[in-house]
Amino acid sequence: MSNILIFGNSSSGKSTLAKSMCKDQGLAHLDLDSFAWEATTPPRRKSLNASKKDIDNFIKTNDSWVIEGCYTDLLELAKSHSSEIIFMNLPIEECISNAKSRPWEPHKYKSKQAQDENLEMLIDWICQYKQRDDTFSMVAHQNFYNNYIGKKRIINSNIKCI
Repeated sequence: MSNILIFGNSSSGKSTLAKSMCKDQGLAHLDLDSFAWEATTPPRRKSLNASKKDIDNFIKTNDSWVIEGCYTDLLELAKSHSSEIIFMNLPIEECISNAKSRPWEPHKYKSKQAQDENLEMLIDWICQYKQRDDTFSMVAHQNFYNNYIGKKRIINSNIKCI
Protein backbone atom coordinates (compact mmCIF):
# COMPACT_ATOMS: atom_id res chain seq x y z
CA MET A 1 0.00 0.00 0.00
CA SER A 2 1.35 3.41 -1.03
CA ASN A 3 0.20 6.54 0.76
CA ILE A 4 2.33 9.37 -0.55
CA LEU A 5 2.46 13.07 0.30
CA ILE A 6 3.96 15.37 -2.35
CA PHE A 7 4.71 18.99 -1.52
CA GLY A 8 6.73 21.97 -2.71
CA ASN A 9 6.50 25.45 -4.19
CA SER A 10 3.70 26.45 -6.53
CA SER A 11 4.36 25.08 -10.03
CA SER A 12 7.08 22.70 -8.86
CA GLY A 13 5.42 19.75 -10.58
CA LYS A 14 3.45 18.28 -7.67
CA SER A 15 0.28 17.63 -9.66
CA THR A 16 2.14 16.30 -12.68
CA LEU A 17 4.10 13.83 -10.58
CA ALA A 18 1.01 12.84 -8.58
CA LYS A 19 -1.06 12.18 -11.72
CA SER A 20 1.74 10.10 -13.22
CA MET A 21 2.15 8.03 -10.05
CA CYS A 22 -1.61 7.53 -9.75
CA LYS A 23 -1.87 6.36 -13.35
CA ASP A 24 1.13 4.02 -13.08
CA GLN A 25 0.25 2.57 -9.67
CA GLY A 26 -3.55 2.82 -9.58
CA LEU A 27 -3.59 5.27 -6.68
CA ALA A 28 -6.33 7.72 -5.74
CA HIS A 29 -5.34 11.40 -6.15
CA LEU A 30 -6.14 14.37 -3.94
CA ASP A 31 -5.06 17.91 -4.81
CA LEU A 32 -5.26 19.80 -1.50
CA ASP A 33 -6.41 22.93 -3.35
CA SER A 34 -9.83 21.26 -3.54
CA PHE A 35 -10.07 20.99 0.28
CA ALA A 36 -8.25 24.15 1.33
CA TRP A 37 -10.56 26.88 0.07
CA GLU A 38 -14.15 28.03 0.55
CA ALA A 39 -16.11 28.57 -2.67
CA THR A 40 -16.32 32.32 -2.07
CA THR A 41 -15.29 35.41 -3.98
CA PRO A 42 -12.64 36.26 -3.13
CA PRO A 43 -11.64 32.76 -2.02
CA ARG A 44 -10.74 32.28 1.65
CA ARG A 45 -9.22 29.34 3.46
CA LYS A 46 -11.52 26.75 4.98
CA SER A 47 -11.12 26.18 8.68
CA LEU A 48 -8.54 23.55 9.56
CA ASN A 49 -11.33 21.41 11.07
CA ALA A 50 -13.37 21.51 7.84
CA SER A 51 -10.32 20.57 5.77
CA LYS A 52 -9.47 17.81 8.25
CA LYS A 53 -12.91 16.23 7.83
CA ASP A 54 -12.50 16.22 4.05
CA ILE A 55 -8.98 14.77 4.22
CA ASP A 56 -10.00 12.11 6.76
CA ASN A 57 -12.90 11.08 4.52
CA PHE A 58 -10.58 10.80 1.49
CA ILE A 59 -8.12 8.65 3.47
CA LYS A 60 -10.91 6.41 4.85
CA THR A 61 -12.39 5.79 1.41
CA ASN A 62 -9.11 5.06 -0.41
CA ASP A 63 -6.62 2.32 0.45
CA SER A 64 -3.72 3.74 -1.59
CA TRP A 65 -3.33 7.37 -2.53
CA VAL A 66 -1.29 10.43 -3.35
CA ILE A 67 -2.09 13.71 -1.62
CA GLU A 68 -0.34 16.75 -3.01
CA GLY A 69 -0.18 20.45 -2.27
CA CYS A 70 1.79 23.26 -0.74
CA TYR A 71 -0.20 23.43 2.54
CA THR A 72 2.05 22.16 5.32
CA ASP A 73 -0.76 22.55 7.85
CA LEU A 74 -2.93 20.18 5.79
CA LEU A 75 -0.07 17.77 5.09
CA GLU A 76 0.39 17.48 8.86
CA LEU A 77 -3.19 16.18 9.07
CA ALA A 78 -2.38 13.28 6.71
CA LYS A 79 1.20 12.61 7.84
CA SER A 80 0.41 9.80 10.26
CA HIS A 81 -1.39 7.90 7.46
CA SER A 82 1.43 8.28 4.93
CA SER A 83 4.09 5.79 3.92
CA GLU A 84 6.32 8.24 2.03
CA ILE A 85 6.85 11.93 1.36
CA ILE A 86 8.32 13.65 -1.69
CA PHE A 87 9.60 17.23 -1.47
CA MET A 88 9.56 18.92 -4.90
CA ASN A 89 12.39 21.37 -4.20
CA LEU A 90 12.97 22.85 -7.65
CA PRO A 91 14.78 26.09 -8.41
CA ILE A 92 12.51 29.15 -8.53
CA GLU A 93 13.34 29.64 -12.22
CA GLU A 94 12.10 26.14 -13.07
CA CYS A 95 8.86 26.74 -11.14
CA ILE A 96 8.32 29.98 -13.07
CA SER A 97 8.90 28.17 -16.36
CA ASN A 98 6.40 25.50 -15.31
CA ALA A 99 3.83 28.18 -14.40
CA LYS A 100 4.20 29.84 -17.81
CA SER A 101 3.68 26.55 -19.65
CA ARG A 102 0.95 25.15 -17.37
CA PRO A 103 -2.07 23.80 -19.23
CA TRP A 104 -5.50 25.10 -18.31
CA GLU A 105 -6.69 23.78 -14.94
CA PRO A 106 -10.50 23.73 -15.27
CA HIS A 107 -10.96 22.62 -11.66
CA LYS A 108 -9.35 25.91 -10.56
CA TYR A 109 -10.25 28.43 -13.29
CA LYS A 110 -13.34 29.09 -15.39
CA SER A 111 -11.21 29.57 -18.53
CA LYS A 112 -7.64 29.50 -19.78
CA GLN A 113 -7.88 33.28 -20.05
CA ALA A 114 -8.83 33.58 -16.35
CA GLN A 115 -5.87 31.37 -15.46
CA ASP A 116 -3.51 33.44 -17.59
CA GLU A 117 -4.79 36.65 -15.97
CA ASN A 118 -3.58 35.22 -12.65
CA LEU A 119 -0.09 34.35 -13.97
CA GLU A 120 1.69 37.54 -12.84
CA MET A 121 0.38 37.09 -9.28
CA LEU A 122 1.40 33.41 -9.35
CA ILE A 123 4.93 34.26 -10.48
CA ASP A 124 5.24 36.84 -7.69
CA TRP A 125 4.05 34.18 -5.22
CA ILE A 126 6.57 31.64 -6.54
CA CYS A 127 9.39 34.19 -6.21
CA GLN A 128 8.54 34.82 -2.53
CA TYR A 129 8.83 31.11 -1.60
CA LYS A 130 12.20 31.40 0.18
CA GLN A 131 11.32 34.68 1.96
CA ARG A 132 7.91 33.72 3.37
CA ASP A 133 7.50 31.93 6.71
CA ASP A 134 3.90 30.74 6.28
CA THR A 135 2.50 27.23 5.75
CA PHE A 136 3.31 27.51 2.01
CA SER A 137 6.96 28.50 2.46
CA MET A 138 10.22 26.73 1.84
CA VAL A 139 11.05 26.87 5.55
CA ALA A 140 7.76 25.13 6.42
CA HIS A 141 8.34 22.50 3.72
CA GLN A 142 11.95 21.93 4.81
CA ASN A 143 10.87 21.53 8.45
CA PHE A 144 8.12 19.09 7.45
CA TYR A 145 10.67 17.07 5.47
CA ASN A 146 13.29 17.16 8.24
CA ASN A 147 10.81 16.07 10.93
CA TYR A 148 9.24 13.24 8.93
CA ILE A 149 10.20 9.79 10.16
CA GLY A 150 9.95 7.33 7.30
CA LYS A 151 10.67 7.03 3.62
CA LYS A 152 11.35 10.42 2.06
CA ARG A 153 13.06 11.96 -0.90
CA ILE A 154 13.77 15.32 -2.47
CA ILE A 155 13.36 15.98 -6.18
CA ASN A 156 15.32 18.93 -7.53
CA SER A 157 14.27 18.83 -11.19
CA ASN A 158 11.19 17.92 -13.22
CA ILE A 159 13.41 15.94 -15.57
CA LYS A 160 13.16 12.21 -14.85
CA CYS A 161 11.53 12.79 -11.47
CA ILE A 162 9.81 9.41 -11.17
